[in-house]
Amino acid sequence: MGNEMKRVLVITYYWPPSGGSGVQRWVKFSKYLPENGWQPVIYTPENPDLTTRDKTLGEEIPECAEVIRRPIFEPYGLGRRLFGKDAASQTEVNPINAQHKSLKQRLMMAIRGNFFIPDPRCMWIGPSVRFLKKYLHRHPVDIIVSTGPPHSMHLIARKVALATGIPWIADFRDPWTKMFYFKHLHLGRWAGHRHRVLEQKVLDDASVIVAVSPLVQQDFKDMTTTPVKLITNGYDESDFEQVVEPDGYFNLVHTGLFASDGNPESLWKALADKCRTDPEFKDMLRIRLAGKTDREIIMSIREYGLDGNLFDLGYQSHQTAVREQKGASVLLLPLRKEPEYKAVLPGKLFEYLASCRPVLGIGQTDGAMATIIRDTKAGEVFDWDEEAGISGYINRCWEQFKAGTLEVSGDNIEQYSRRALSKKMAGLMESLINSDIQK
Repeated sequence: MGNEMKRVLVITYYWPPSGGSGVQRWVKFSKYLPENGWQPVIYTPENPDLTTRDKTLGEEIPECAEVIRRPIFEPYGLGRRLFGKDAASQTEVNPINAQHKSLKQRLMMAIRGNFFIPDPRCMWIGPSVRFLKKYLHRHPVDIIVSTGPPHSMHLIARKVALATGIPWIADFRDPWTKMFYFKHLHLGRWAGHRHRVLEQKVLDDASVIVAVSPLVQQDFKDMTTTPVKLITNGYDESDFEQVVEPDGYFNLVHTGLFASDGNPESLWKALADKCRTDPEFKDMLRIRLAGKTDREIIMSIREYGLDGNLFDLGYQSHQTAVREQKGASVLLLPLRKEPEYKAVLPGKLFEYLASCRPVLGIGQTDGAMATIIRDTKAGEVFDWDEEAGISGYINRCWEQFKAGTLEVSGDNIEQYSRRALSKKMAGLMESLINSDIQK
C-alpha cells in the first residue's frame, strides 16, 4: 500500500522528542493518516529550543512517516547570554503574559515582539523555503500543511506553495492576532501592523484554513474568503486502554500547563472551607498537578492551608498524564482570565472527556469549552468567582464518591477520537486535490 499512498508535507516546529500539547495534534494525525491512504512527510527543526521532552510520543510515529530535520537558528541562546538565564528562560507557563515580569523580562518581550516577526523562529523561513523547493522538485507531495503557532511555519508554507502551486492547508492550533497573549507583546505600531499584514496574507493565500474551535473558525471566516474548516483536537482511544485502579482517595486532578492567570482561587477557598468542616474530606483529598505549574498556583494552594493535600508531580509524559486523568475523582479545567479564551478549546478537554471522569470547568460559562462540556454531559462549568456553585459541585462529587456512584456517561464523544478526526483531515485533503473545494 505504501507506493499507492498520497504524500502530505507537514511543516511543524513541534515534533518528538518535544513534549506538550503543541506536538500531539500532528503526531496523532500522522499516526492515523496512513489508514486513510496518506504518507506524512514531516519537516521540522533538528535543534529546536525545547522546554519539555516526552520520548513516549516518538513511539507513535508510523514507520512509513518520513521525517526531515534541518538546523534552525533561534535568538534564545543569545538572549540568555545577554540578559541572564532567568530573563530568557521560560520559568512561567507563559512568560509573555506572566503577571510579575522583571525589567529584563519586559525588555526581552519588547525585543521579541518588535524585532522577530511573527516569532523568534522567523530566521528559519528563508533557509527552509530554499531547501523545500529543491526537495519537492525531487520528492513531490500532493498537499502541504503548516501548523502554527509558531506562525513562521505558515510563512514557510505560503512561499513554498506560491512557488510550486501545491495546495496548502494552514492549520491554526491557536489564533494569531486574536490570541490572548498578543496584546502582551509590547508591540509598536509598525510591528502590530506587520503582524496583521502577514496574517491576512496567510489567510488569503492558503487553499484552506483549519481552526480547532467553532468561535475561532467564525473569526477567520469574517476575515477572509478562503474556506475555513473546523477540525478540533481530540483523544486517542489507544491511550485510554490502560486500566487504572482507584487508590481510594478523592483525587482532584489537573494535567498539562497550569498558568497563574487561570488561578481558581474560589476553588481553593471552597476546598479549604470543606476541609475545616469535614475531617474525612480533609484526610481523603488529594490535589494532584501533573504538568508545568506556575509557582503562583502552588503558593495560592498553600496559602489556603492545603499544603498537606497537594501533590505537585511536575511535568510528566503523556502516558502518565493519561493515567492521572483516568485515576481522577474530579478533573479540573480552569481557563485563563482573558476574554479571548472564550473561543479556546484546551486540548486536554477531549482527553478529559475520554477519561469519563467528572469535569469541573472554571471560566466563561458561555464559551466554547462550556458548550462541549454541556453537550457531552461531562461535568459543569462555573465562572471564576462563582464560589457557591463550585463548592456545591465539589460536595455533590464527594457524596457520589463515598457512595461509589461517581462517574459520567461521556455522551457523543466518539466524534473527537483521533482516528475519526484523522479521517476528517484525510477527507479534506482528498477534496482539495480533487478540486472539490473552491476558493
